[in-house]
Amino acid sequence: MVYDIDMLRKFYALYPERVEKARKKLGRAMTLAEKILYAHLYDEANEGLEFRRGEDYVNFRPDRVAMQDATAQMALLQFMNAGKSASAVPATVHCDHLIQAYKGAGVDLPAACEANSEVYDFLKSVAAKYGLGFWRPGAGIIHQVVLENYAFPGGMMVGTDSHTPNAGGLGMIAIGVGGADAVDVMTGMEWELKMPKLIGVKLTGRLSGWAAPKDVILKLAGILTVKGGTNAIIEYFGEGTASLSATGKATICNMGAEVGATTSVFPFDEEMVRYLRATGRDEIASLAEACADCLRADDAVVNRPEGYYDRLIEIDLSSLEPYINGPFTPDAACPISEFAAKVKANGYPQRMEVGLIGSCTNSSYQDLSRAASLARQVKSKGLKMASPLIVNPGSEQVYCTAKRDGMIADFEAVGGVIMTNACGPCIGQWKRETDDNTRANSIVTSFNRNFAKRADGNPNTHAFVASPELAMALTIAGDLCFNPLTDTLVNEQGEAVKLDVPQGETLPERGFTVDDNGYVPPVTDGGDIEVTIRPDSARLQKLQPFAPWDGKELTDMPLLIKVQGKCTTDHISMAGAWLRFRGHLENISDNMLMGAVNAFNGKTNCVWNRLTGGYEAVSAVAKQYKAAGIPSIVVAEENYGEGSSREHAAMEPRFLNVRVILAKSFARIHETNLKKQGMLALTFANKADYDKIQEHDRISILGLKDFAPGRPLYAVITHDDGTTETFEVLHTYNEMQIGWFKAGAALNKVNS
Repeated sequence: MVYDIDMLRKFYALYPERVEKARKKLGRAMTLAEKILYAHLYDEANEGLEFRRGEDYVNFRPDRVAMQDATAQMALLQFMNAGKSASAVPATVHCDHLIQAYKGAGVDLPAACEANSEVYDFLKSVAAKYGLGFWRPGAGIIHQVVLENYAFPGGMMVGTDSHTPNAGGLGMIAIGVGGADAVDVMTGMEWELKMPKLIGVKLTGRLSGWAAPKDVILKLAGILTVKGGTNAIIEYFGEGTASLSATGKATICNMGAEVGATTSVFPFDEEMVRYLRATGRDEIASLAEACADCLRADDAVVNRPEGYYDRLIEIDLSSLEPYINGPFTPDAACPISEFAAKVKANGYPQRMEVGLIGSCTNSSYQDLSRAASLARQVKSKGLKMASPLIVNPGSEQVYCTAKRDGMIADFEAVGGVIMTNACGPCIGQWKRETDDNTRANSIVTSFNRNFAKRADGNPNTHAFVASPELAMALTIAGDLCFNPLTDTLVNEQGEAVKLDVPQGETLPERGFTVDDNGYVPPVTDGGDIEVTIRPDSARLQKLQPFAPWDGKELTDMPLLIKVQGKCTTDHISMAGAWLRFRGHLENISDNMLMGAVNAFNGKTNCVWNRLTGGYEAVSAVAKQYKAAGIPSIVVAEENYGEGSSREHAAMEPRFLNVRVILAKSFARIHETNLKKQGMLALTFANKADYDKIQEHDRISILGLKDFAPGRPLYAVITHDDGTTETFEVLHTYNEMQIGWFKAGAALNKVNS
């Protein structure tokens, strides 16, 4: 089925003209990312303006919005306050994050539907009232469902999940955002983004053997690091792109979020046509083919890329070997040939205890088929599985097709547990049965993130990220030091056997099949539908507007916490069990910064309280400051807010009267989320000034009365002994964003 066909026909009818108009006004060749961006400018009169990459804020008009259930709650609570009767663009809600992986789909899905019924009913009723598509629990992971049903070449979408760029596998500019950004798009307002820089990645050659599309992004993560793609689009080009399947391209784009990239995109090709037709979108394939030149970088760009991209990287697919990244950070890249030495040199637990396949990154038909080919070798070669296996299919369509084609049975035959078509362990929704949830251990996943505690809550779980086929091989071996390219295993007959190279189909030969895809279409008129939230609900709470700025400088704020080291959105607002409070700002604020390390004592969730002189949980201290009418400040290091798009990590501090986050640098989505919620996101002009902050300091931020774009503010530190130090702090606020701060939040400004 083709959804939103009228919108798509109109888009392709206008798209070539918009691209050509921009090219003529710019007077030069264009990259693919530029074509899509300029074709989606909010004000068409600006189509010929040469926006400065990494500097100019630009207003865009995305084609659609997608929201997953954990973030949709807060997004829709904000949308309900926007005074609109329907979404201005097609939008969907996907119930994939709240389902806990435990015993298997047959047990876990009914349990989730019962436990989360209040939230699911809320989301379904809001979707019906405002004309949104609704995907029931079990229908699949948001990004796989979007790829199968909504992504289209040349389009632009935003999604309330950091891995929204998955849709770049079909040539779409798809960007992860916070809920407030999604509300802007759904209300028909302009959506603001700093014009991204462009990183060109040239792919040559062709993958073979054990190498998989996942290895492209695992290698690239090692090159760029977790912040090397910040405020940049990664655009792939070169003859190597055409050899990758559409779902393989999606895997690469998906994990581009791990290097901080705004999004990633591939040029239109025959593999995209094949995938569109295989998923029932023949008309979209034909419409895209008719304007194929506008869905690729111009020839001049491909022939002389150094003149068009801000940075160039080349990867030879023919020589690419499998990678394993980790532990504790997705950019710790290591080729398989060097991994055993790394394990031994660092003393990582060598026994591989669990293998996990799936997630939004690697749960396509191709992924499962290649992993299943290894599962079949367990029996044919007389082997036994050394470790447990967990599988999360990407969608009900993938599951039904894989079941029909025998792959689900292949996994079950070796003891694999088939979980619900949902995120599960990838986002901490894993009820792992273990002897000790603090014991050091190793797991290998085909996921995208591996921060400490993320999968199972154990800070000592060493999670390594690899392709599904490599994760499967290591699960068979149960040994991190096993290299399937060179090593052998001893079977039940005592023979040394070698695993054959994994095999699989990019698309099912007999086509996709599904019994019920789990989709509930929007109603024509939902005006009479009432969305109710119980006053005593522990999971849902209506939002109250944040107070506007009072026009005064922020003086003598106590330091709430000085964060040491990595501080992701998982550290700021944990997932796992806390997901149940994603629609209740007051309750979820109890987890604020509980995972952040206090630079003064090396502990988590333990900070000094100026009012009592003792040490307490971060949120407990913030609540006491708020009750006393005292604003506070958080100080942090590099890439603060790395990871998920969850705006709760910005809303919780705002709710608890934290007014300023002062960091060495910010991750893109989180910096925007802070601005949207009326927070001050500031950076040290001199990063060494971070070291000046002492535990009992009071900090003032001065210059707000003259707050203006490009004009620095000043921090004045008053130490315990009464001495003071003053230094410059920087910001990236433009006039509109300063308006958000003064109004108290972006949504306040919209409704003013």
